[in-house]
Amino acid sequence: MRIVVLCATRRGYRFLQKLAELTPESELVVFSFREEPWEPPFFDDIRALTRALGGQFFEGRKLGNSRRVQFWETTPIDLMLTVSWRYLLPSSVYLRPRLGTFVFHDSLLPIYRGFSPTVWAIINGEDHTGVTLFKMVEELDAGDIIDQEHVRIGPDDTIGLIMEQVTDAYLRLLRRNLTALLEGTSIGEPQDQEYATFTCKRLPQDNVIDWSASTNQIYNLIRAVGTPYPGAFTFLNGKRLRIWAAQRLLQERNYIGRIPGRVVQTYPKEGAVVLTGDGALLLTQVQFDDGELICADKILNSLSLTLGQ
Repeated sequence: MRIVVLCATRRGYRFLQKLAELTPESELVVFSFREEPWEPPFFDDIRALTRALGGQFFEGRKLGNSRRVQFWETTPIDLMLTVSWRYLLPSSVYLRPRLGTFVFHDSLLPIYRGFSPTVWAIINGEDHTGVTLFKMVEELDAGDIIDQEHVRIGPDDTIGLIMEQVTDAYLRLLRRNLTALLEGTSIGEPQDQEYATFTCKRLPQDNVIDWSASTNQIYNLIRAVGTPYPGAFTFLNGKRLRIWAAQRLLQERNYIGRIPGRVVQTYPKEGAVVLTGDGALLLTQVQFDDGELICADKILNSLSLTLGQ
């Protein structure tokens, strides 16, 4: 049995480990691509793991180009699985496997089709996300659903925690469904296109904080794009300042003279309170690009400071 795996990120690495554990007799062919400068490294680890497992490894993003034609036309493939893959596949590629091509996606489709669905779910204040295993078709994230699993998002949960829980759900879906996928007996349910929603690709500059936004919007952004992502950021005296952690306030002063982004209180060894468009946040962990991660009160130590300028 030859299985092609298109994977990236630490999630792809863990998925590949589990797949090899569940089907040690299968021949693995793995495609991955190099991480972006702002991402935690994964490419070298996936390549090393593939080779340690005795599999074939290829680097590539556009797998339907002329350089890959001979591979797809001459290599018999039984099954293809994609995990954290960011690039569209042409039908000449995803229709090649005898048993089909299947995608693991971190949302409860048909909602949150597209890029970074877990990040967007936290930004939007959702109380849950999930994982969907579905069969690839031409339309983006629109294929028949094989299996799904719900993942709760608590009001203060950060992306690092939720990503781990989502990855664990990926592995459970793989364990539950691999036998049926290998035997060609999995049964899918069509998605209800009426309820489809979509997310766009996020770039590092999308993580800038607008202090005139609501407290909830800013807090959700901070917890959605923290470690392992580049972090929400603002500017102080022309220097970029990353906000790695913040807390909601149980009690807030009622400011009728409000300047969003202004530091209004400092608490030694706890942080600094900064005004938002409708309230305030206690910033706790911050970092300049060329500095160390420190408590916010070490930098935001004056009531004359305004973030975002």
